[in-house]
Amino acid sequence: MRLITDGGTLPSDLRGGVVAIGNFDGLHRGHQKLLEVAEAEARHHGVPWGVVTFEPHPRTYFKPSEPIFRLTPRALKARLLSAVGVPFLIEMEFNEELSSLEPEAFVQRHLVERLGVSHVVSGYDFHFGKGRRGSPGVMRQLAAAHGFGVTIVDQVTDEGDAHSPFSSSSIRQALRHGHMQDAAHELGYHWTVMGEVVRGDQRGRTIGFPTLNIIAEPGTEPFRGIYAVRVRDAEARLAAPWMGAGYFGDRPTFDTGRTFLEVYLIGFDGDLYGRTMLVELVDLIRPDKRFSSIGELVKQMRDDCDVAERRLKALGDGNALTAYRLGLLQHQGLV
Repeated sequence: MRLITDGGTLPSDLRGGVVAIGNFDGLHRGHQKLLEVAEAEARHHGVPWGVVTFEPHPRTYFKPSEPIFRLTPRALKARLLSAVGVPFLIEMEFNEELSSLEPEAFVQRHLVERLGVSHVVSGYDFHFGKGRRGSPGVMRQLAAAHGFGVTIVDQVTDEGDAHSPFSSSSIRQALRHGHMQDAAHELGYHWTVMGEVVRGDQRGRTIGFPTLNIIAEPGTEPFRGIYAVRVRDAEARLAAPWMGAGYFGDRPTFDTGRTFLEVYLIGFDGDLYGRTMLVELVDLIRPDKRFSSIGELVKQMRDDCDVAERRLKALGDGNALTAYRLGLLQHQGLV
């Protein structure tokens, strides 16, 4: 996938193409529909296609002290888009200048002059320009005035369900409550955290459970608890995943006052410091809790690992979501 960041010149061979535009946080099944429509339109007219998105997330820009729970931070979102075959990605910097543009100015300056688009695909809830005054209706009017096409994709739901569109907001809520399968159903894959393994306080080694410590993005807030996880080295493409038990929480037994994402890899003994890992939170095993002794904690951790291994083995490759992930994404290098 070709990545063009703000300020980068759009190669001449990409001008005149079709773009799907939006934040695409999570790249859930609704977003995937936009990509399908954009690709089909481009194929029909024999032009290139790609994605236009914004960094940072607009809500983070307007409220920097209240970071949004991003399902797919910048690096993971780009990786997912590449994995599903998006030919090019344009990241527009969401800053004071961009946020102050009137809808007409945004379309003229960015879509017409900079990108020379022939067609734009957006969701029914996409708004743009100062004060979010650019609605889907406004996009249609401006597209007609500037001579490019536009497709507004209506809400995407399961067949026969007209009341529950796939959305980033509902996925965040599912994750906050530990409803991992509900989140995976909307995403089309198991929610994944990508991050670098850093050195922790080595406490896990002293009790027989050395863990990978991964720094999650600010605002990340799934349910505090123990999860069955699958873990891959982000650079070791097509490698089989490790099974593991993951912990997201504040270590109440040790009163650290900090939030951690820790993963114990079942049957693994090695050094992964400095490696970027992909951690799929497949299923919630239990809520976080305080233990009266280290011995009690260790016994519970052994039980957690047994449960995690059983659940992950039962999942297998026959699960529809797993099949989607392996069949569509693995050969592109996500997993």
